[in-house]
Amino acid sequence: QVQLVESGGGPVQSGESLRLSCTSPTLTLKYYAIGWFRQAPGKEREGVSCISSWSGSSTLYTDSVKGRFLASRDNVENTVFLQMNNLKSEDTAIYYCATRPLDGKECASLTSRDYDFFGRGTQVTVSS
Repeated sequence: QVQLVESGGGPVQSGESLRLSCTSPTLTLKYYAIGWFRQAPGKEREGVSCISSWSGSSTLYTDSVKGRFLASRDNVENTVFLQMNNLKSEDTAIYYCATRPLDGKECASLTSRDYDFFGRGTQVTVSS
């Protein structure tokens, strides 16, 4: 059974930072490109970022987080991170990590239907 576990969310003030983590007790994450998604109340799930497999040398970000969010990975710890800086109230959402299929296309998409497995999410709440 595939399990992805997100952590690191919480309440913060506007302008502050958080670092989200995504790990798995069942998958070796270095083989997978990993995406981050978020869903705010009443809104559709939105792709936030993707980091390529192995070295993570390739990343992709949605426009609203470029220059503020940074994806990285630690393959020894089997963990993928999303560093979120200068947080804004509009970043408030549940954040999920997800695996891309092993199709060689890495971070070709930030569309949720192009990802296989999602974790249960971690809540990020930014107050202005």
